[in-house]
Amino acid sequence: MPGILGNKRPIIAVTGSAGKTTTKEMVAAILSARNKIFKSVRNKNTWVNTRAYKKQINASHRAVVLEYGMLRAGQIKKHCQMIQPNIGVVTNVGTAHIGNFGGSIRGIARAKSELIQHMRPRGVLFLNADDVNSRMLLTKGFKGRIFKVGINNPAQFKAFHIREEGNGVSFDLKLRGQVHTFHVPLPGRHNVYNALFAIAIAHCLGYPVSAMQRGLRRFARPQRRLSTFRGRDGIVIIDDTFSANPNAVRAAIDVLQQNKGPKIAVLGAMLEMGKYHVRGHKGVGRYIAKKGIDYLFTFGKNAALIGKGAVEAGFPAAKVIHCNTREVLHRKLLQKIQANSSILVKGSHKVKMNLTAAFLRKRFARQKSN
Repeated sequence: MPGILGNKRPIIAVTGSAGKTTTKEMVAAILSARNKIFKSVRNKNTWVNTRAYKKQINASHRAVVLEYGMLRAGQIKKHCQMIQPNIGVVTNVGTAHIGNFGGSIRGIARAKSELIQHMRPRGVLFLNADDVNSRMLLTKGFKGRIFKVGINNPAQFKAFHIREEGNGVSFDLKLRGQVHTFHVPLPGRHNVYNALFAIAIAHCLGYPVSAMQRGLRRFARPQRRLSTFRGRDGIVIIDDTFSANPNAVRAAIDVLQQNKGPKIAVLGAMLEMGKYHVRGHKGVGRYIAKKGIDYLFTFGKNAALIGKGAVEAGFPAAKVIHCNTREVLHRKLLQKIQANSSILVKGSHKVKMNLTAAFLRKRFARQKSN
């Protein structure tokens, strides 16, 4: 496999506060078009999973694509001790699990930097040029090559002419002096970054543009990550219930805003926020107040703070509906949903907002013809 690593087998590790699984799957979709690869299973990304993967990888795998998750400091280092990557990706540095870091973004950046410190010293690192918090990553002692992806700031892989389409997002990118168009079957500008990482890795490994385009088009989106269901009466349900943190919720709100018709956000609490939970939840509310959302439903104790933040920022109090039981949530939702409504459902995994998404899908399923 020609490219920046020469004849060495690519061992690719993806970490970051958001976009890990999607980026990993996009990389795997491209690389698997030409070679047998090993990739981590779904979102099974703990260091214990990585230890198990080490026993499953063999000489027939021409590339390895892994997702390195963490809850606390020291866990990314453990991943690298199990399987040391020669290609590293830090998608971004955000607020996921910030409660385990004393409410400190710098603490999260330091923990994510364990990938940089413990991967192959002369490997290849990919970073997000537009993510302000990624500037806190500890890259000073890294002796390998660093490439950046971006949309706004200077980067070796910079997307432009981004356009939202009905079934995803398309963008242009210049490679080797030529402009190429790529399409990702996932909505949201934030998914352009995930695709850019996949393209950048494939490019550096010597893959042709056609393989990148084909791989991204056949990429299978992870479940419950901006999964769109179109039901009767023009109802659109966006199921993004796998996890939630402030950055991810804002990105999902941006996707909801792109839809036509009445827009309803149904948000559960964001967990593992620690001391940051008031600031994090209220910040999401303030963001919603600027986005033209028609109704905001919140579910669970801490989620009420989202509504408070929204009202403080000028969102109509009458259009904020907080519910403490799922039965009440579902009943009040049905009272507000009208034809052509778009409904985003999101919350932390343990809040089980997927039950609400499933309820809505069943309720607005298209009638089968006889």
